[in-house]
Order: sequence, then structure tokens, then C-alpha cells
Amino acid sequence: MRYVIVSIVKGPAGDFNNNLRKDIFSKYKAKSSKLPAHFTIKAPFEYNENITDLENCIEEISKKEKATPYKVDGYNHFDDRVIYMDVNMSKEAKKVHDELIDKLSTISYINFKNNEGKDKIFHVTLSSKKIQKIYKQLWDYVNTIPCCFDCMFDNICIYKWQNNTWVLHREYKLEN
Repeated sequence: MRYVIVSIVKGPAGDFNNNLRKDIFSKYKAKSSKLPAHFTIKAPFEYNENITDLENCIEEISKKEKATPYKVDGYNHFDDRVIYMDVNMSKEAKKVHDELIDKLSTISYINFKNNEGKDKIFHVTLSSKKIQKIYKQLWDYVNTIPCCFDCMFDNICIYKWQNNTWVLHREYKLEN
């Protein structure tokens, strides 16, 4: 089974991302993730056995940690391959994230690549599927649209790949 661990961006920033991705697709046919607006905690991984240890790990953290703020402010890109909304984590949110990475790292089937762990570039993707030929048009277009939101890191979600799409397996809410 294929899984991914993310934090869903909710409220105005999440709605903005979901709507802008639809807009980009309708105007430019540029595809994006099948997940709702999110930042990735652990990129997709395969595991075909029971994930109770993973669920228990995230549940333990979610009961211990409080929701923390972060800001989505402007746009950025990875070369001409990915355009995204920039995420600026608060010190508190980064601390919660890093503790989560430490805990997840103790699970045998969770392995973080260099660009996935504590030093990742936090981002909410807008477009990432074969956009090189239209990158400049997309980049110029999104930069005409203001993007600045206050958000809360208040959830950790496990999604699983089923029937050619991501399906929510379980959501953990961080204590308020």
C-alpha cells in the first residue's frame, strides 16, 4: 500500500490553493496533486503491513502538541518543474514538525531523504506535472494574484493511494 503523511491547509489559504489549482488547470491544462491543499510531512512511501505503530506515533504527538501558526506568503518554485505557495513556519510550528520527524524516524519503514526531513522547504504546491514548456506563463500568471495567509499547523493526516487517487486514512488534530 502507498501512503503519504501531510498537514492539510484549511480555511482561506486551503480554499485559495484548491481554487487556484483548478483555475490553472482550466487555463493551462497544468495538473497538480490529487491531494487537497497541504504541505508534506513524509513523501509517499510503500508499506504492505499493518501501520498501527505509525498511527500510534502520530496520535501520541497529536495529543501532546498544540496547534501552532505559520504563514503562507507569496510564491516560489523548484527550477521550472514546480510552482508553489511559500510557507513560512513559525518557530513553534517548526519545533512541532521537527519533533514529529524525530518520532517518525524511529519507525523502521519510514525513511526520510535529505529534502524531506527537518530541513525541507515547506511549500504548498500549485502546479508540478510536466510544466516546463508553460512554466514562464504559469509563473507570470500566479504572480498577478496576491497570496498572503495566516494559517495553523493543526492537523496531521495519513492518506493512502486507492483507485488511482489519495483517500484520507486518518486525520489527527493537534490539541488547541
